[in-house]
Amino acid sequence: MPLTVVSDVIANGGYLPQLAALEQLNFKKPFFSKKNGVLFGLIWFIILTMFLPAVFGILNAPDSLIGITAVTGVFGAMMIIIGSLMVLPSSKPPIFYPVHAPTQMPGAAVQTALPPQREVPATGYAPPRAGSWRDTNDLVPSATESTTRLLKEEENR
Repeated sequence: MPLTVVSDVIANGGYLPQLAALEQLNFKKPFFSKKNGVLFGLIWFIILTMFLPAVFGILNAPDSLIGITAVTGVFGAMMIIIGSLMVLPSSKPPIFYPVHAPTQMPGAAVQTALPPQREVPATGYAPPRAGSWRDTNDLVPSATESTTRLLKEEENR
């Protein structure tokens, strides 16, 4: 992996401007987009609600056909428009925002080298002195011991 790419990413705050420009150029607007879905819904509304009922009225079509066409136009257009706004992708190209990560934590001192080596020899550690361990038998009985005792008393009844 060429490390120049890593240095470019660090220098540009976490992103490559060349990659963002390339993504903008290669973006193809989808045919089924929110904009096209809303336009289709509006055309659907105009044709089925305004145009076809008038044509059917002129042709002396049954009144039920005219009513069904108008109702289908209104509710169909609402469903198409709401569905396209909720489901279809946008026709606008994605926007790449740079990530501005701080190069250094605020208040931290600038360190140019590793800290000096520190070592503690293993001989510096010794086992604990005799009698330094605490005897746990003198502790007050724990909550689990008293609960266990109560359960045993209940079983014996």
